[in-house]
Amino acid sequence: MPKNPLVHHPPWRQLLILSVLAPLVVSLAVLMFTWPASRTAARSLPVGVVGTGLGTQQTVESLTNAAPGAFELHLYADDAEARAAIADREVYGVFEISSRRFTVLTASAAGPAVAQLLTSTAQQLSAQSAPRPVLKSVVQDVVATSGDDPRGAIFTAAMTPLVLGGVILAVMVAVMVGFRPAWREILALALVSGITGVGVHLVAQDYVGALPGDRIETWASLSLMLFAISSTVAGLAALLGPGGVAAGAIAMVFVGNPFSAVSSAPELLPRAVAELGQLMPPGAGANLLRSAAYFDGHGASQHIVVLLAWSVAGIAAIAEGHRRVARRQSARHSADPLPETSLHDALTLTEQDSSVA
Repeated sequence: MPKNPLVHHPPWRQLLILSVLAPLVVSLAVLMFTWPASRTAARSLPVGVVGTGLGTQQTVESLTNAAPGAFELHLYADDAEARAAIADREVYGVFEISSRRFTVLTASAAGPAVAQLLTSTAQQLSAQSAPRPVLKSVVQDVVATSGDDPRGAIFTAAMTPLVLGGVILAVMVAVMVGFRPAWREILALALVSGITGVGVHLVAQDYVGALPGDRIETWASLSLMLFAISSTVAGLAALLGPGGVAAGAIAMVFVGNPFSAVSSAPELLPRAVAELGQLMPPGAGANLLRSAAYFDGHGASQHIVVLLAWSVAGIAAIAEGHRRVARRQSARHSADPLPETSLHDALTLTEQDSSVA
């Protein structure tokens, strides 16, 4: 009786490999999501302080001494200048001190976790104003989240499905549909990303009310994020076959998503994690979406550059993947006319070539 070529190991050995590999993969996935959250703390968090008097100097000294390296302080001459800095996303909040009260200006739309941190810090500084009378602490939310999403929970919850959605778009277009030549696949990804952005926008803004702001800017941010993710995954699929889809999904879902700081802020995560997260589509997309939905586009330029860079890299990978497949087919069938082959078949051919090599 011929041996089944698909069975490479005895069942007991396969079970042993699975018993080691499966817990390792799941444990690493849990670690990637929980470790950044367990290391949350302020690290060079940009905040402002209003004034140049004695009270302001004492506030600066208190902030510096209480948590060295936690805050990156910016001084502003008056309240109007401080509020403008918050609206432009230069700082997350501002401390103002007068003879009667201690005011903290926050922007919960930039990150509810940061707003809570600044509020608690203001309360501590106010209580430490002895031996003079304790100052009254007042909190003003300068750029608040949507009234339908006061804690930003909906915004945070939407990011994981968005990242998964970008991966799913790549699978549907690059593997299931199989467009050829490369420009058709790229056009399909752009079209589907734009239409999907409309659907997500209608749900997030009109149904649950989590994305206020300019509709065009919000839709464009959603679509660009989806295209950056989907084109990257599709490009890896074109180069590496189905294994590229897995690699792209792992990078976006299990690295980019937990490192995006969407539930907190980049300055609250370990520096290396925060920098990596903001250089990946999930982190750049989340911050771009905040800028578009709440800050009239301020602070969006660097995130747009990141998403465009990933999009260009994905497009180049798709083009190169198609070129390699066409070259292999031409070499194997040089004596015959080139048959019409879908990208799905090309990806299968790529996988077969890799296994043979």
